Amino acid sequence: MRVLVVEDEQLLADAVATGLRRQAMAVDVVYDGEAAIERVDINDYDVVVLDRDLPLLHGDDVCRHIVELGRATRVLMLTASGDVSDRVEGLEIGADDYLPKPFAFSELIARVRALGRRATAPLPPVLERSGITLDPNRREVHRDGRQVQLAPKEFAVLEVLMRSAGVVVSAEQLLEKAWDENTDPFTNVVRVTVMTLRRKLGDPPVITTVPGAGYRI
Repeated sequence: MRVLVVEDEQLLADAVATGLRRQAMAVDVVYDGEAAIERVDINDYDVVVLDRDLPLLHGDDVCRHIVELGRATRVLMLTASGDVSDRVEGLEIGADDYLPKPFAFSELIARVRALGRRATAPLPPVLERSGITLDPNRREVHRDGRQVQLAPKEFAVLEVLMRSAGVVVSAEQLLEKAWDENTDPFTNVVRVTVMTLRRKLGDPPVITTVPGAGYRI
Protein backbone atom coordinates (compact mmCIF):
# COMPACT_ATOMS: atom_id res chain seq x y z
CA MET A 1 0.00 0.00 0.00
CA ARG A 2 1.28 3.47 -0.85
CA VAL A 3 0.38 6.37 1.45
CA LEU A 4 0.94 10.12 1.36
CA VAL A 5 1.10 11.90 4.73
CA VAL A 6 0.28 15.63 4.54
CA GLU A 7 0.84 17.35 7.89
CA ASP A 8 2.46 20.71 8.71
CA GLU A 9 3.60 19.60 12.17
CA GLN A 10 6.81 18.00 10.95
CA LEU A 11 7.52 15.93 14.06
CA LEU A 12 4.02 14.45 13.93
CA ALA A 13 4.20 13.89 10.17
CA ASP A 14 7.54 12.10 10.42
CA ALA A 15 6.36 10.01 13.39
CA VAL A 16 3.24 8.93 11.51
CA ALA A 17 5.30 8.07 8.43
CA THR A 18 7.75 6.02 10.48
CA GLY A 19 4.93 4.10 12.11
CA LEU A 20 3.23 3.36 8.79
CA ARG A 21 6.50 2.18 7.27
CA ARG A 22 6.87 -0.28 10.13
CA GLN A 23 3.55 -1.69 8.96
CA ALA A 24 5.11 -2.44 5.54
CA MET A 25 3.57 0.57 3.80
CA ALA A 26 5.37 2.83 1.31
CA VAL A 27 5.06 6.38 2.63
CA ASP A 28 5.81 9.83 1.21
CA VAL A 29 5.62 12.94 3.42
CA VAL A 30 4.94 16.61 2.66
CA TYR A 31 4.30 19.53 4.99
CA ASP A 32 2.00 21.89 3.07
CA GLY A 33 -0.96 21.85 0.70
CA GLU A 34 0.86 22.93 -2.45
CA ALA A 35 3.42 20.15 -2.07
CA ALA A 36 0.54 17.71 -1.57
CA ILE A 37 -0.99 18.75 -4.90
CA GLU A 38 2.34 18.19 -6.64
CA ARG A 39 2.63 14.67 -5.21
CA VAL A 40 -0.91 13.48 -5.96
CA ASP A 41 -0.60 14.77 -9.52
CA ILE A 42 2.52 12.64 -10.05
CA ASN A 43 1.98 9.54 -7.90
CA ASP A 44 -0.93 7.15 -7.52
CA TYR A 45 -1.63 6.75 -3.79
CA ASP A 46 -3.97 4.28 -2.12
CA VAL A 47 -4.53 6.56 0.89
CA VAL A 48 -3.76 10.20 1.70
CA VAL A 49 -3.57 11.09 5.39
CA LEU A 50 -4.48 14.76 5.15
CA ASP A 51 -4.32 17.42 7.85
CA ARG A 52 -7.15 19.90 7.31
CA ASP A 53 -5.37 23.06 8.50
CA LEU A 54 -2.41 23.32 6.14
CA PRO A 55 -0.21 26.27 5.11
CA LEU A 56 -0.08 27.57 1.50
CA LEU A 57 -3.18 25.62 0.48
CA HIS A 58 -5.98 24.49 2.82
CA GLY A 59 -6.58 20.79 3.29
CA ASP A 60 -10.14 21.19 2.00
CA ASP A 61 -8.77 22.37 -1.36
CA VAL A 62 -6.33 19.47 -1.49
CA CYS A 63 -9.19 17.07 -0.79
CA ARG A 64 -11.33 18.57 -3.55
CA HIS A 65 -8.41 18.26 -5.98
CA ILE A 66 -7.93 14.58 -5.12
CA VAL A 67 -11.63 13.94 -5.70
CA GLU A 68 -11.53 15.77 -9.04
CA LEU A 69 -8.68 13.52 -10.23
CA GLY A 70 -11.19 10.67 -10.27
CA ARG A 71 -8.83 8.04 -8.89
CA ALA A 72 -9.45 5.36 -6.29
CA THR A 73 -7.36 7.27 -3.72
CA ARG A 74 -9.00 7.44 -0.30
CA VAL A 75 -8.63 10.42 2.04
CA LEU A 76 -8.30 10.23 5.82
CA MET A 77 -8.67 13.78 7.10
CA LEU A 78 -7.05 14.88 10.38
CA THR A 79 -8.01 17.92 12.42
CA ALA A 80 -7.38 19.41 15.84
CA SER A 81 -11.07 20.28 16.03
CA GLY A 82 -13.44 17.77 17.54
CA ASP A 83 -16.51 19.71 16.46
CA VAL A 84 -19.12 17.55 14.71
CA SER A 85 -19.88 20.23 12.12
CA ASP A 86 -16.21 20.26 11.05
CA ARG A 87 -16.23 16.50 10.60
CA VAL A 88 -19.44 16.64 8.59
CA GLU A 89 -18.05 19.42 6.38
CA GLY A 90 -14.88 17.45 5.72
CA LEU A 91 -16.84 14.37 4.69
CA GLU A 92 -19.11 16.41 2.45
CA ILE A 93 -16.21 17.78 0.39
CA GLY A 94 -14.98 14.28 -0.35
CA ALA A 95 -12.99 12.89 2.59
CA ASP A 96 -13.61 9.17 3.15
CA ASP A 97 -12.91 9.18 6.87
CA TYR A 98 -12.16 11.64 9.66
CA LEU A 99 -9.88 11.37 12.69
CA PRO A 100 -9.61 14.13 15.33
CA LYS A 101 -6.30 14.92 17.06
CA PRO A 102 -4.94 13.65 19.34
CA PHE A 103 -5.46 10.11 18.14
CA ALA A 104 -4.29 6.64 19.10
CA PHE A 105 -1.78 5.42 16.54
CA SER A 106 -3.38 1.96 16.51
CA GLU A 107 -6.64 3.58 15.38
CA LEU A 108 -4.84 5.51 12.63
CA ILE A 109 -3.30 2.27 11.36
CA ALA A 110 -6.67 0.51 11.38
CA ARG A 111 -8.37 3.34 9.50
CA VAL A 112 -5.59 3.58 6.88
CA ARG A 113 -5.77 -0.17 6.28
CA ALA A 114 -9.56 -0.06 6.01
CA LEU A 115 -9.38 2.77 3.47
CA GLY A 116 -6.64 0.94 1.57
CA ARG A 117 -8.95 -2.05 1.16
CA ARG A 118 -11.61 0.25 -0.27
CA ALA A 119 -9.11 1.67 -2.79
CA THR A 120 -8.75 -1.74 -4.45
CA ALA A 121 -11.03 -4.53 -5.56
CA PRO A 122 -12.61 -6.39 -2.61
CA LEU A 123 -10.45 -9.21 -1.29
CA PRO A 124 -10.73 -11.51 1.73
CA PRO A 125 -9.01 -10.17 4.88
CA VAL A 126 -6.49 -13.05 4.74
CA LEU A 127 -4.88 -13.68 1.34
CA GLU A 128 -4.18 -17.26 0.29
CA ARG A 129 -2.30 -18.54 -2.75
CA SER A 130 0.03 -21.46 -3.54
CA GLY A 131 0.15 -22.66 0.06
CA ILE A 132 0.89 -19.16 1.38
CA THR A 133 -1.42 -17.26 3.72
CA LEU A 134 -0.83 -13.56 4.36
CA ASP A 135 -2.70 -11.61 7.04
CA PRO A 136 -2.17 -7.84 6.46
CA ASN A 137 -3.70 -6.86 9.81
CA ARG A 138 -1.58 -9.19 11.94
CA ARG A 139 1.38 -8.87 9.56
CA GLU A 140 1.78 -12.64 9.60
CA VAL A 141 2.79 -14.98 6.79
CA HIS A 142 2.55 -18.76 6.81
CA ARG A 143 3.60 -21.32 4.22
CA ASP A 144 2.03 -24.75 4.57
CA GLY A 145 1.37 -24.00 8.24
CA ARG A 146 4.91 -22.76 8.95
CA GLN A 147 5.24 -19.13 10.03
CA VAL A 148 7.64 -17.08 7.91
CA GLN A 149 9.34 -14.04 9.41
CA LEU A 150 9.64 -11.23 6.87
CA ALA A 151 11.13 -7.75 6.93
CA PRO A 152 8.66 -4.92 6.15
CA LYS A 153 9.70 -4.53 2.50
CA GLU A 154 9.61 -8.29 1.94
CA PHE A 155 6.12 -8.38 3.41
CA ALA A 156 5.03 -5.45 1.23
CA VAL A 157 6.34 -7.10 -1.96
CA LEU A 158 4.66 -10.40 -1.10
CA GLU A 159 1.37 -8.62 -0.40
CA VAL A 160 1.46 -6.82 -3.77
CA LEU A 161 2.19 -10.09 -5.59
CA MET A 162 -0.58 -11.97 -3.79
CA ARG A 163 -3.11 -9.20 -4.39
CA SER A 164 -2.33 -9.37 -8.12
CA ALA A 165 -3.88 -12.89 -8.17
CA GLY A 166 -1.45 -14.39 -10.67
CA VAL A 167 -1.07 -11.33 -12.90
CA VAL A 168 2.51 -10.35 -13.67
CA VAL A 169 3.73 -7.37 -11.61
CA SER A 170 6.62 -5.37 -13.04
CA ALA A 171 9.61 -4.20 -11.02
CA GLU A 172 8.44 -0.63 -11.59
CA GLN A 173 5.02 -1.45 -10.13
CA LEU A 174 6.63 -3.07 -7.09
CA LEU A 175 8.80 0.02 -6.60
CA GLU A 176 5.71 2.23 -6.77
CA LYS A 177 3.69 0.17 -4.29
CA ALA A 178 6.34 -0.96 -1.81
CA TRP A 179 8.91 1.86 -1.74
CA ASP A 180 8.65 5.63 -1.38
CA GLU A 181 9.57 8.25 -3.97
CA ASN A 182 13.13 8.64 -2.65
CA THR A 183 14.10 5.19 -3.95
CA ASP A 184 16.41 5.22 -6.97
CA PRO A 185 14.38 3.73 -9.86
CA PHE A 186 17.57 2.19 -11.29
CA THR A 187 18.45 0.33 -8.10
CA ASN A 188 18.40 -3.47 -7.91
CA VAL A 189 16.49 -3.38 -4.61
CA VAL A 190 13.46 -5.17 -6.12
CA ARG A 191 15.54 -8.06 -7.45
CA VAL A 192 17.41 -8.43 -4.17
CA THR A 193 14.19 -8.31 -2.12
CA VAL A 194 12.53 -10.94 -4.33
CA MET A 195 15.60 -13.19 -4.01
CA THR A 196 15.51 -12.91 -0.22
CA LEU A 197 11.75 -13.48 -0.19
CA ARG A 198 12.11 -16.64 -2.27
CA ARG A 199 14.73 -17.99 0.13
CA LYS A 200 12.59 -17.31 3.20
CA LEU A 201 9.47 -18.84 1.67
CA GLY A 202 11.40 -22.02 0.90
CA ASP A 203 11.02 -24.77 -1.68
CA PRO A 204 9.45 -25.31 -4.08
CA PRO A 205 9.74 -21.69 -5.26
CA VAL A 206 6.38 -19.93 -5.67
CA ILE A 207 7.53 -16.58 -7.11
CA THR A 208 8.11 -16.85 -10.84
CA THR A 209 10.27 -14.43 -12.79
CA VAL A 210 8.78 -13.55 -16.17
CA PRO A 211 11.74 -12.34 -18.29
CA GLY A 212 11.34 -8.77 -19.43
CA ALA A 213 8.00 -8.41 -17.62
CA GLY A 214 8.28 -8.91 -13.85
CA TYR A 215 7.15 -11.38 -11.20
CA ARG A 216 4.05 -13.35 -10.22
CA ILE A 217 2.82 -15.96 -7.78
